Amino acid sequence: MSDHDKQLELLNSLPQSQFISEMANICSSKTWQSTMAASRPFQSLEQFMLMAKQAFSQLSESDWLEAFAGHPMIGDLSSLQKKYNQAKHLSEAEQAQVNHAQQATLSALLDLNQRYLSRYGFIFIVFASGKSAEEMLHILEQRYGNSREQELYNAAEQQQRISLRRMENLF
Repeated sequence: MSDHDKQLELLNSLPQSQFISEMANICSSKTWQSTMAASRPFQSLEQFMLMAKQAFSQLSESDWLEAFAGHPMIGDLSSLQKKYNQAKHLSEAEQAQVNHAQQATLSALLDLNQRYLSRYGFIFIVFASGKSAEEMLHILEQRYGNSREQELYNAAEQQQRISLRRMENLF
């Protein structure tokens, strides 16, 4: 029996409340979690992923907002600095230049994130894996001018990517 099969068997055998807790680590929408629980047992990893996508397709705006709320918002400059500390390996002179540029980028990222929340009513959601602070800022700048409807769609699409990655990581 493969590791995937063992993990699938474990998920299928969990009591309902434990299964929902596992799904809450993937997506904080209670509707999505319940839909996944009702879809058990899963016969394969492929079916598990397919059911997740189908469950996403049934979510309402309030379900998506609940899912977005499960993500931590960029709260302050120090949390951004920890996440994007890129100058550790450079000489002191280079570090000073990078830190100055990085500080400006991180400040802009923090400011625009807060403006985004005020404008759209939910936090900026993006599949951030492997993206630099500059890339994140660029994406945020590109999306900031969109309508709320377009941003809800964009955020939902990104939420699905994040959740599917989390599901893959289960296996």
